[in-house]
Amino acid sequence: MALTLDQALTGISGILVTPYDDSGEIAPQRLSPIIDRALGAGLHMPVVNGNTGEFYALTTDEACAMAREVVGMVGGRAPVLCGVGRGVRDACRLARASADAGATALMVHQPPDPFVAARGIVDYLQAVADASGGLPMMLYLRNDAIGTAAIADLCAVEGVKGVKWATANPMKLADAKAACDPSIVWVGGLAEIWAPAFYAMGARGFTSGLINVWPERSLAIHSALEAGDYAEANSLIRGMKAFEEIRAEEMNGTNVTGVKAALMALGRDCGPTRPPSAWPLTGAQQARLDAFLKANDLK
Repeated sequence: MALTLDQALTGISGILVTPYDDSGEIAPQRLSPIIDRALGAGLHMPVVNGNTGEFYALTTDEACAMAREVVGMVGGRAPVLCGVGRGVRDACRLARASADAGATALMVHQPPDPFVAARGIVDYLQAVADASGGLPMMLYLRNDAIGTAAIADLCAVEGVKGVKWATANPMKLADAKAACDPSIVWVGGLAEIWAPAFYAMGARGFTSGLINVWPERSLAIHSALEAGDYAEANSLIRGMKAFEEIRAEEMNGTNVTGVKAALMALGRDCGPTRPPSAWPLTGAQQARLDAFLKANDLK
């Protein structure tokens, strides 16, 4: 039986890549074995149209298609979180398409517009909620400079169920959590490496791009954190840190590159990344990735 949304939010939100074919068009079906392996390992919630999915490199038509295809491939085995964002009209269109596809909830990217007001984001969220017919929402917070009071205003919007905290500031996470309704689920949004620090501040669960390549390790880290075994969690994280270090290079420009290069090496080709993401890895980066895959007997 699939988990409820509340259960899934405290688990791993696995951010899926967007596959491309040889002509550069989206090729959603290449995700099928990746999704099957991740769900078989125990992934709590697949996420489509996240940053590891190159959301900002996709057209809105492509993002709508990816939402439909991923929900179909998951086939009710787990809740599906669909990312929406960009201009409010595109966000609303994608929210409607995601709802029509059968998404469980929406992950709302923080608007990248150069002119953003905190109260404007409230209006943005309300428009997205209306467009989706009231689907639950997770806020994707990448910039906490809006302040604790503004974050509390966003969390008070009807339908907001969780916050993906993606800033390297655990103390502000603690302040925001204390200022908001206790029913809000705070999810570590900087993957496995930051998960222990965020757990210590009251977050539950974390996001992961590693699930595309090594879901078993992600699930083991989650289990250790849920058991309060920080020593084991940190030991497991050290064993996958080389992968995350490659992804963090070139100002995070190799973030998705590292995942897709690993998938190619493992025989699950999802195509290159689109500019402005870096492609391919440099020779030195590829050598370190190959050593990581070999050392961990990844297949």
